[in-house]
Amino acid sequence: MLKGRIMGLDIGDRTIGVAVSDLMGLTAQGITTIRRESKKKDLAQLKEIIKEKQVDYIVSGLPKNMNGTIGPQSEKVMKFCEFLEKETGLRIEYWDERLTTVSAEKMLIDGDVSRKNRKKVIDKLAAVLILQNYLDFKKF
Repeated sequence: MLKGRIMGLDIGDRTIGVAVSDLMGLTAQGITTIRRESKKKDLAQLKEIIKEKQVDYIVSGLPKNMNGTIGPQSEKVMKFCEFLEKETGLRIEYWDERLTTVSAEKMLIDGDVSRKNRKKVIDKLAAVLILQNYLDFKKF
């Protein structure tokens, strides 16, 4: 059993959605959306959250193609995660995130969130869904 929290990431080209579990590993809460500037700045922001929230390890969404294969976006995510793993010393596990952003968008539309506001929170919500799905799967 882990003693700390699990961080969930939705890594895109322009943003990184960040979520963190509660200490018991039951629920995922959205933390922030990082606007990507450089690997160094992205790392600094993630390290700050890791320290502040006492994160033990990370789950990153892996955007596979609909047929289950790894495409260019997955390769970018894996490359960044290898860098993150090396720099933080934390283990990173991948979670198939196909359709996660679509689900997040649908939830926001159903919640009557304006298009402008959806753009601000969609990546954070996608990170919550990735982490929550992972936590729910690990319970069984």
